[in-house]
Amino acid sequence: MAVEDTADQEVSGGVDSHADTLHVAVISDNGGHLADAEFSTTAAGYAAALAFLTAHGKVIAIGVEGTSSYGTGFTRAARSQGHRVIEVNRPDRAERRRSGKSHPIDAYAAARAALSGRGLQPSYGTQARLPARFVPYQ
Repeated sequence: MAVEDTADQEVSGGVDSHADTLHVAVISDNGGHLADAEFSTTAAGYAAALAFLTAHGKVIAIGVEGTSSYGTGFTRAARSQGHRVIEVNRPDRAERRRSGKSHPIDAYAAARAALSGRGLQPSYGTQARLPARFVPYQ
């Protein structure tokens, strides 16, 4: 059996982040599921998750649910390696009813959102300044 060369393959990643774990999914440039795995929310876990993503090809973008909360550590680690990290909305309720709720499903949904541009928000999770939400009355 020949081993497929993934060096030239473009992929997108998706991360469903939680307090103790993050679930990472990888999809091809046409949206095909390649792989998914769970990692701990530690420096070693972030490094392993990033190695997992890059082992499947050139990472174009990584969609992360919760870049400002549970996904902050992963977001910081990914950006430090030069990856483009995008905050994605969690799947809408209708899609969750159709597909169900699980960490792999949510991670693949985040990867698809990053690939397609659907539901994207700028990621402010690791930046020093946040956008002004309102100006207080003086």
